[in-house]
Amino acid sequence: MKRMKRALVGISTMLVMTSALAACGGNNNNANSNSNAAGNASPAATEAAATNAPASSGEKVTINLWSFTDEIPNMTKKYMETHPDANVEFKTTVIATTDGAYQPALDQALAAGGKDAPDIYAAESAFVLKYTQGDASDYAANYADLGLDDSLVKGAGIAQYSVDIGSKDGKLKGLGYQATGGAFIYRRSIAKDVFGTDDPATIKTEVGPGWDKFFEAAAKLKAKGYGIVSGDGDIWHPIENSSDKGWIVDGKLHIDPKREEFLDLSKKLKDNGYHNDTTDWTEAWYADMSGTGKQPIFGFFGPAWLINYVMNGQVKDTNGDWAVTEPPTGFFWGGTWLLANKDVVKDDAKKQAVADFIKWVTLDTSETGLQYYWANGTMKEGEQGTKDSVASSVVMSKSNGEVPLLGGQNMFDVFVPANANASGKNLTQYDETINKLWRDQVREYTAGNKDRAAAIDTFKQQVKDQLGIDSE
Repeated sequence: MKRMKRALVGISTMLVMTSALAACGGNNNNANSNSNAAGNASPAATEAAATNAPASSGEKVTINLWSFTDEIPNMTKKYMETHPDANVEFKTTVIATTDGAYQPALDQALAAGGKDAPDIYAAESAFVLKYTQGDASDYAANYADLGLDDSLVKGAGIAQYSVDIGSKDGKLKGLGYQATGGAFIYRRSIAKDVFGTDDPATIKTEVGPGWDKFFEAAAKLKAKGYGIVSGDGDIWHPIENSSDKGWIVDGKLHIDPKREEFLDLSKKLKDNGYHNDTTDWTEAWYADMSGTGKQPIFGFFGPAWLINYVMNGQVKDTNGDWAVTEPPTGFFWGGTWLLANKDVVKDDAKKQAVADFIKWVTLDTSETGLQYYWANGTMKEGEQGTKDSVASSVVMSKSNGEVPLLGGQNMFDVFVPANANASGKNLTQYDETINKLWRDQVREYTAGNKDRAAAIDTFKQQVKDQLGIDSE
């Protein structure tokens, strides 16, 4: 979720919320917060209170909740419905990540402190390490200090990559409600034509494990007039998030061999006509989802949110002609983590109120927990909303992940192991900037505008110029 384009999947309406927050609508409102891109809405700070808690003795506890979309704020309505005795009200501030507006505002509010400081705040994968492990991590409370200990994390079956990203020096500071482990999403009809079957168990052995197998499959597909992916961006996330090390090692820019290989794999795709040379989040990319591109495209790499919130609105006549299987290498893409201000532990009532809400969102595995509603698309009673992969494997094991776009396949059968196979140990707080610079130079190379060495040199210089980080 840009990197992931929320506006393209229904979150561009993150404007003023009413005093009683609207329900999430079965997850239909937006894509994975997880995403990599800013929403298209103009930055807007809004405040609202969830006021439908019944009157009770004692003053209400006010929780200041900050987010960059209305996704988490909308959860508060369901929380109040399922916790009618909660003596709490939520004041929410929503600032879109458009033009980088969210982080500076959040940083200022955290630094200022006081009664208006964020008590709970969200951070997405593009910049979450800044708040869990990096420059702003000292503002975050340890989950253990909120009474949310490791036994709850283990009991919920939270994917390790999500825990690693949310932890500093072994202390958990943030967790998400979604899981964004990635799979290979492919066209059933093309699989039958080229490989004789659309069975996910067989297709995973055709496209992997490893990139050598993937390119063998690409050659077979090309022989029948198909491309294996739409553009080189489709293989970037599996490469990026399966690397052994991140962009920064011991304070210096490090180009992991697996990430450097992206230059060669991208060029191989282009030189052999194995893709349509599209750029992700463009009309040409979407056209390949509907089968109307330059050549029919076999598949895409992504988490459940790519299926639910992007492809679902683009596939058109190919709806139902898709399936998911294990990718050539484990990876994740996107996600939103929930953090608490360390100052909430100074007030017992606020500490308990904050802990209860965070637990309900990130660790509750019951059928009245957020994740069960989210996984089954039942945020609105009596209405079937969008199903999504969630942080808890325990919840997914007892949920129905069958979706029409996949021809009725239970996607959780693939996404539970996908979440387990993802790694969260190769991220840095500078990834959003560095990834863009890298991908731009890779495209310069594959387009023939630069040789390989020049593309790498330009990349290193840009990182130095923009971030002040020297290369190894």
